[in-house]
Amino acid sequence: MGFRATVLTLYPEMFPGHLGVSLAGRALERGDATVEAVNIRDHATGKHRNVDDTPAGGGAGMVLRPDVLARAIDAVSPENDPRPRLLMSPRGRPLTQARVRELASGPGAVIVCGRFEGVDQRVIEARNLEEISIGDYVLSGGEPAALILLDAVIRVLPGVMGNALSGTHESFEAGLLEHPHYTRPQVFEDREIPAVLTSGNHKAVEDWRQEEALKLTRARRPDLLQTTETRPDQPEK
Repeated sequence: MGFRATVLTLYPEMFPGHLGVSLAGRALERGDATVEAVNIRDHATGKHRNVDDTPAGGGAGMVLRPDVLARAIDAVSPENDPRPRLLMSPRGRPLTQARVRELASGPGAVIVCGRFEGVDQRVIEARNLEEISIGDYVLSGGEPAALILLDAVIRVLPGVMGNALSGTHESFEAGLLEHPHYTRPQVFEDREIPAVLTSGNHKAVEDWRQEEALKLTRARRPDLLQTTETRPDQPEK
C-alpha cells in the first residue's frame, strides 16, 4: 500500500505544499506514498468549535485542548493502527537520518502539528505521541516541520530516487557530513576540479571523498564524530 501519512493540523491547506512537486510529487502520483491532511477543528464541539484554552497556572498564549486533539487522533488512528504517532515539537528528540530510515521502512505515520504555546501534556501521554524536533528553533506551528520530515522520509522510499545509491553517500548516512561535489567546467574562475576526481583511479577517489568528509565533519559537526571516529570502517587518522 505504500507509506501512508495522516497529518493533523489546523491548516490543512498547507499540504501537500512542496511535496506535490519533484521527487516527492512523483512518489505521491504513483502511490508510493500518500499524505492526508485532517483539520483538528473538525473534532471540536460547541458553538465556536474552540480548539485551545488558556494555560493552567497562567501565562501568555493558548494551549491546544487535550479532548479535541484526542478525538482527532482517535478518528484517524484506531488502537490497531500500526503507525507511530508523532508530534512536531521544539522540545522533541532531534530528527536523525536513522529515524527517517526507520519511518520509511514502516507503514507510515500520524503526525500532529502543534500550534499556540503547545499541546496539553495529558494528550501527549495518553495517546503516546513521540515528540520530534527538526532543530533548535521555534516555528509558528508544526506544519513546516511536518513537511520537512515527510520530505526526508518520502525521498528514501524504495524507487523514489532514480539511482538507489544516491541516498547512501549523503550527509549523515554514514555518520559524517557529505564530501564536496564538483562538475564541469574543469576550470571555474581559476578554480580547478581536484585532480584526483578526474584521475580515473576509483580507489583514490573514494579515499579522497572519505577524507574530505572527515575533515568537514571535524570542522563543522565534531559532535557526530563521537560515534564515528571509532568505527572499524573509518580510515585511521
